[in-house]
Amino acid sequence: MKRTVTVTVLNQSGVLNRITGLFTKRQFNIESITVGPTETEGISKITFVVHVEDARTAEQVLKQLNKQIDVLKVTDITDQAIVSRELALIKVLTTPQTRAEINVIIEPFRATIIDVAKDSVMIQVVGNFEKIEAMIELLRPYGIKELSRTGQTALTRGSQKQVTELKQYSILK
Repeated sequence: MKRTVTVTVLNQSGVLNRITGLFTKRQFNIESITVGPTETEGISKITFVVHVEDARTAEQVLKQLNKQIDVLKVTDITDQAIVSRELALIKVLTTPQTRAEINVIIEPFRATIIDVAKDSVMIQVVGNFEKIEAMIELLRPYGIKELSRTGQTALTRGSQKQVTELKQYSILK
């Protein structure tokens, strides 16, 4: 089962290493990890997307994270109403004839071309995991020369209505 966990930590040397070491010891696969400063100086937030076996194992991970020095708060936000985003940079092979086609493909995704070379374009897209995956699949036939993704970052919504109620709105998709 995939879980999204946020960890608020003191921004000090070695914190990330100790936390990822915990996942390594327990042999959990980290699918995505992002780290960055928060609105408070000296505090950072880490967002993990991790695979665990079951709810009991997920609870154990949260307890172990809470025991870590420099950890201020641990939250499993998987079942909450959240906004999550990821950035992808995609370098796609092009010819003068295919550039117009690629523009048509990326437009509905609100993606932008941020670099143009003789034989390729670099596209920037921001969105949730599914949006990024869909765009990559549409661009794959043109030839993806290079791809880099940031991993998921997320915040809980201000209003915590039932997630099932919110999913019906297209803004979450």
